[in-house]
Amino acid sequence: MQLYNTLTQKKEEFVPIEKNKVKMYSCGPTVYNYFHIGNARPFIVFDVLRRYFEYRGYDVTFVQNFTDIDDKMIRRANEEHTTVAELADRFIAEYFKDSKALGIHEATYHPRATQNIDAIIALIKSLEEKGFTYTVDGDVYFDVKKFADYGKLSHQPLENLEAGARIEVGEKKKNPMDFAVWKAKKEGEPYWESPWSEGRPGWHIECSAMANKYLGKTIDIHSGGMDLIFPHHENEVAQSEAANGCQFAHYWLHNGYINVDNRKMSKSLNNFFTVRDVAKEFDYEVIRFFMLSAHYRNPINFSHDLLVQAQSGLNRIYTCIDNLEFLKGTNEGKTDNSAFDGLDKFKDEFISAMDDDVNTADAISAIFDLVRFANSEINGETDVKTIDKALSLIRELGGVLGILQNKKDEILDEEIEKLIEDRNNARKNKDFALADKIRDDLKAKGIVLEDTRQGVKWRRDV
Repeated sequence: MQLYNTLTQKKEEFVPIEKNKVKMYSCGPTVYNYFHIGNARPFIVFDVLRRYFEYRGYDVTFVQNFTDIDDKMIRRANEEHTTVAELADRFIAEYFKDSKALGIHEATYHPRATQNIDAIIALIKSLEEKGFTYTVDGDVYFDVKKFADYGKLSHQPLENLEAGARIEVGEKKKNPMDFAVWKAKKEGEPYWESPWSEGRPGWHIECSAMANKYLGKTIDIHSGGMDLIFPHHENEVAQSEAANGCQFAHYWLHNGYINVDNRKMSKSLNNFFTVRDVAKEFDYEVIRFFMLSAHYRNPINFSHDLLVQAQSGLNRIYTCIDNLEFLKGTNEGKTDNSAFDGLDKFKDEFISAMDDDVNTADAISAIFDLVRFANSEINGETDVKTIDKALSLIRELGGVLGILQNKKDEILDEEIEKLIEDRNNARKNKDFALADKIRDDLKAKGIVLEDTRQGVKWRRDV
């Protein structure tokens, strides 16, 4: 399996630290609001990577944190006259509602920054003892000039990074690139006791501390959005490797940006959408399918028309599943298995695509190839064993991507069942005018009938 490593800027063969085991850390949300479509992409993409590792037999330990203390959370809590803890509890619960609907598996661990203060303080102490930090009025800063490799993830020398940096009002650091690992409390803010001051952790330190606590000093994969490469992930590398004296992560994976109608997503442009907003019109599975329709490293354009296309593509696959289910129920005793062996190549295509840096776009193409084959080669004469194999393969490959698992058996209400029965009787009695009227009435109710050699088949018009 080849993965593109941001650290080396090339595809590399994935070799785990420990045979058949994978240790992954992926940056989670800051829980002051519902998560937006830009957040959704890494959550979905790296859920698929985890699923694929498990599909290939790896034992995966997957950690995704919740940032539950930062400036945005404090501001919103004050605006709503609530506490930061209550705000975090509310939006963590909302996160799980949306993530479950998107088919995202819960992480092995979902640590919260505020529940790991001891680990954070221990990491800062280690940095202090090794001379990588300095303290000013209770604020503790990491001195980037003490870490020789600073900039190696973003591939920028320190002098280039410093050129665009500045010291914010109220900051007391020595150099513009230095960053806070501990912040002394301000009036009205939540705080914790520490050797330096009553205060709270900086943003970057929490991920290093929690990765270290739950996965160890060196992990296989660290992932997140491309916007996190600098400064967040760059700072994680610096403080983790300075404290532990060893490589922090072997592979760094980053997904591309999302634009909305070919423009950068921004609240000021009024094109900023939460997943909850989009789900009012499109099913969560359509959103997930859309996110996987492009390679994760490529930018992706988010628009209403493209979601409609994604919905149509997903429906095509489900229609194939419905057709196969129908044939399975009517083909008992049929013996034509000529399509059976031809199904194997589609699994090979799928695995080849996923082994090539998690190419979900080509993996979905392999599923569509399988659907086209099933539609053309499986018919009323095909044996049930072949139909079962096609059905199970579509669901198996879809399961790796977290799609095609939610189709429920649709139950007609009594009125529609009665109309279908009446139509069948009208046709038997050669009352074709009545049969056509009932068909039209059913169509008006969103039920499409298909007359086949095996009998009447119905589907909902989508």
